[in-house]
Amino acid sequence: MKKFTVTAAADLKTFTDSVYPQGSFAFAALLRAKDIRVNGVRTGKNVPLRAGDEVVYYTTPAQEEKASHRVIYADENIVVCDKFSGVSTEALLCELSEKGEFYAVHRLDRNTEGAIVFAKNRAAESELVSAFKERRVKKTYLALCKNNFKRAGGVLTAYLKKDEKRAEVEVSDAPRRGFVQIVTEYRVVKAEGELALAEIALHTGKTHQIRAHMAHIGCPLLGDEKYGDRTLNDKYGARRQRLVSKSLSFDCGGKLAYLSGKVFESSFVPSV
Repeated sequence: MKKFTVTAAADLKTFTDSVYPQGSFAFAALLRAKDIRVNGVRTGKNVPLRAGDEVVYYTTPAQEEKASHRVIYADENIVVCDKFSGVSTEALLCELSEKGEFYAVHRLDRNTEGAIVFAKNRAAESELVSAFKERRVKKTYLALCKNNFKRAGGVLTAYLKKDEKRAEVEVSDAPRRGFVQIVTEYRVVKAEGELALAEIALHTGKTHQIRAHMAHIGCPLLGDEKYGDRTLNDKYGARRQRLVSKSLSFDCGGKLAYLSGKVFESSFVPSV
């Protein structure tokens, strides 16, 4: 059993995704069995929640033990996790915080798996936030894409605008009002038929940049239901984007200077 108090209005599924990874994994089963109580009342529906509501999940021991991540590296200042697909950054932070002090300094989309770092104290948080802001953190990704690549690699420049209401972005080849520049570097690692594995590095870090930019050049990520190729996704039964945060390396100073030069790698590789 897990109990949470709602801090802001949301529907039950969105709230679950943000606070409880194991509840998110088992959400459909919990609803079918009416094993979620909102203010003491069992529910089998994705009901709206208000601030102050109490939500209790009656998960089984097996459901509660389902892993949300593996630890790649940990010390007294940071922990680098290998996050599983289907787990939000917010939910993973909530789970980690049950064991001590943790702070999020960047995030991954819920369905993106791989390496993500959390700070374990305020000094480490400040240094990492500065490192990300100043682009002193190098991140590489692996993506399984539709194989429409015209070249084996390159540096792509385009312009992106975020639509807050629709929670998606638009990409343009030319500058436009309200758009910001994005730069995405890629290298095709392996191509087989209609799919290709690409290594991607971001020179700018904008919302959905990899997913939207790859789709814009005709090479959407397999499983991407927002920007992807529906026919290709259906063919492979893919409902989550095949995207991995493969590695993190830091150029840090101060308290975290000892991390400079270290590379932390995810064990995940995107596959069908």
